[in-house]
Amino acid sequence: MKRRNFLKAVGGVTSGLALGAERVLGAEGPAAGLPRRVLGRTGRRLSVVGFPGLALVHYDQPRCNQAVRDALERGVNYFDVAPAYGNGEAETKMGIAMQGLDRGGYFLACKTKMRDKDGARLELERSLQRLKTDHFDLYQMHHLVKPEEVKKALGPGGAIETFLKAKEEGKVKHLGFSAHTTKAALEAMNGFQFDTVMFPINFVEFYLRGFGRDVLELAAQQGAAVLAIKPMSRGVWPKEVQRTREWWYRSVEEASEVQLAWRFTLSRTGVVAGIPPSFLDLLDKAIVAGRAYQPPTEADLDQLQQIAKSCQSIFTREEAMVAAGWPCHEPIFPDSPHECGGRGLV
Repeated sequence: MKRRNFLKAVGGVTSGLALGAERVLGAEGPAAGLPRRVLGRTGRRLSVVGFPGLALVHYDQPRCNQAVRDALERGVNYFDVAPAYGNGEAETKMGIAMQGLDRGGYFLACKTKMRDKDGARLELERSLQRLKTDHFDLYQMHHLVKPEEVKKALGPGGAIETFLKAKEEGKVKHLGFSAHTTKAALEAMNGFQFDTVMFPINFVEFYLRGFGRDVLELAAQQGAAVLAIKPMSRGVWPKEVQRTREWWYRSVEEASEVQLAWRFTLSRTGVVAGIPPSFLDLLDKAIVAGRAYQPPTEADLDQLQQIAKSCQSIFTREEAMVAAGWPCHEPIFPDSPHECGGRGLV
């Protein structure tokens, strides 16, 4: 597909694919070779690759300590975590690992799955204690799926009341959310002016069904920064492919494909940073790709489209569940840390 036809097909939201994308997104000079971009209207600057806090559940404390410091030395200043990750294990390990570090030297983002005011307050205070900090740079509503839960969170007595009060108290600096369905994301964005939108921005999902396009478009209109999840996803594990790691979706792992995946995600208009899968070796590969980032060429896009044709979406069934109004009693994928009762979310 020719570049001009590609741009026409996906609409104005992808106009940032051109060589001016870095300028539009407000990128600044790299730190330790890793580029940073302005986080929307907040003015804060984040490394284009974030640290996946959920990864810490796979390692002992000494390895976690080393991983956090190594990431900082390699230019990562954006750290993402949540109480749902290992039932607090990730928060506790990260809090210990960050002791003695300059608090002004990193951007700490946390989340809550609580949709009510009191529940959100309890999680916020507990997270602050576990992470041994007096504030979060970004606090988010975690894993929004159904429009009804968004309405609850934004309504009277909802989590948003805690968010706003905590901001007045200086315990949180900026507000955002993460979502896994288009309906939930758009409901949240139309109900409140969030600073950040965390959503799956991935070449497989985009090329197979345009997933993420509507969210990117509205975020651009509102001036909200986009934080990408699943940038390295290769979709559902094919039955004929032996799993190389115990994880609910397959990741690109070859260096060339990792670079292509990050070129795609970081070239989307409004995307500031992405969170790699929750394994330290994949974080290493993501940092290498982030350092080498450049806008994708026509050949890159063609190659990604060809790869996507052999993949399957990991979000189709979740969106179908929401569209049909089905209740969620168990994870869609048996080994998924997501949805109903899994060990962690991202």
